[in-house]
Amino acid sequence: MLTRIRIALVGLFAVLGLLAAPAAMAEVRIDITRGNMKPLPIAVPELFGAQPAEVQAGRDIARVVAADLERSGLFKPIDQRAFIQNAASLQAGPRFADWRQINAEALVSGKIEVSGDGDLMIEFRLWDVFSETQMIGTRYNIAGKDIRRNPNLWRRAAHQIADAIYKRVTGEDGYFDTQLIYISESGPKNDRKKRLAIMDQDGENHRFLTSGEDLVLTPRFSPTAREITYMSYFRGTPRVYILQIDTARRELLGDFPGMTFAPRFSPDGNKVIMSLSQDGNTEIYEMNLLTRQKARLTNHPSIDTSPSYSPDSARVVFNSDRGGAQQLYTMNADGSGVARISFGDGRYATPVWSPRGDLIAFTKMKGGEFFIGVMRPDGSDERLLAQGYLVEGPTWAPNGRVLAFWKETASDSQGRGGTAKLYTIDLTGFNERQVITPLDGSDPAWSPLIP
Repeated sequence: MLTRIRIALVGLFAVLGLLAAPAAMAEVRIDITRGNMKPLPIAVPELFGAQPAEVQAGRDIARVVAADLERSGLFKPIDQRAFIQNAASLQAGPRFADWRQINAEALVSGKIEVSGDGDLMIEFRLWDVFSETQMIGTRYNIAGKDIRRNPNLWRRAAHQIADAIYKRVTGEDGYFDTQLIYISESGPKNDRKKRLAIMDQDGENHRFLTSGEDLVLTPRFSPTAREITYMSYFRGTPRVYILQIDTARRELLGDFPGMTFAPRFSPDGNKVIMSLSQDGNTEIYEMNLLTRQKARLTNHPSIDTSPSYSPDSARVVFNSDRGGAQQLYTMNADGSGVARISFGDGRYATPVWSPRGDLIAFTKMKGGEFFIGVMRPDGSDERLLAQGYLVEGPTWAPNGRVLAFWKETASDSQGRGGTAKLYTIDLTGFNERQVITPLDGSDPAWSPLIP
């Protein structure tokens, strides 16, 4: 059964133009559409534990795993109150008839052990209920000294379990063991306090990285996931900093008058790409982080901005008004071979290349509304996924199958300002979900998988 479900999921991705499927799967691609894709019913019981601390840890881990899978839109965790077999008896093996009776097609089982030194062992298995076979089994060991430094390491293990399940069933890499960094906003519209904040992709482990004394904008993750670039203002001049997330060490990259977006890292982390305004003209530049030398990549009297590397660093996408309106263009990494790729109605901005290289996400403005969309790197197969009064700033999950963005609501009839919130959506466009944050949020950036 899981084999058939995996084929159906791959068929769905193929119908949406998201991957190349072999000719043998042509019949599946014809039969599968967005509208009839149903989430996979999966049972996620508590992981078994003998001692009270183990019982609580097993309960917490199962809750996080189920929540991750449910948010993906591809899984439907079954209510635990329907379970016939409990976690303790699962240790002797699943009674598959009990799980078929409640319509579970996949089953997770596992156990927790805590040693006298506080070491944590987590074991889990994924079962195909209909074929009565084990699909995957993994053990995680977390040292007690590490747990004492970071009591939430169990949560990372839960995200890693969810990633393993997601990959085994869908064939796609997971994205749950990741973080989002964003701009936390508070205060009136004419005096917004903006702080850098970071959290797990599910909104947990939230913390602020800056105090809010200085305006901060457009954070970007490095490929290591442990440092970011962001822009701040010092006496009215944009400054770019590199911040080490774990140590909070901050390094000044430089002052950049006329900059409107922070630089983006190259995939190898050795360079950043940015738009700079010099002599009244905004062009694309590349900076070597070792030498701090800049190289100009575009040379045109128009405004060229918002550059983003392809995952192999060979090409760059950016937006420009060189055609008379704001549109998307690609070029080779040395600035040659500039080609326009967007030709639809409206204006296009903030392009971001997918980590897989197959798609480019963007913000589109048309008829007074904003949209989040994707297209292929040659401009074909444009699809709009989300829309609203103001939606902006797409950022990719590391598996290239989910986007985060932010949405702002309009002011009310009394002139009170609207709200800014973070959302995620998958490439079907049918699984839009808000990411809960303590305050308003904008400008999200999604990390790679945490090393």
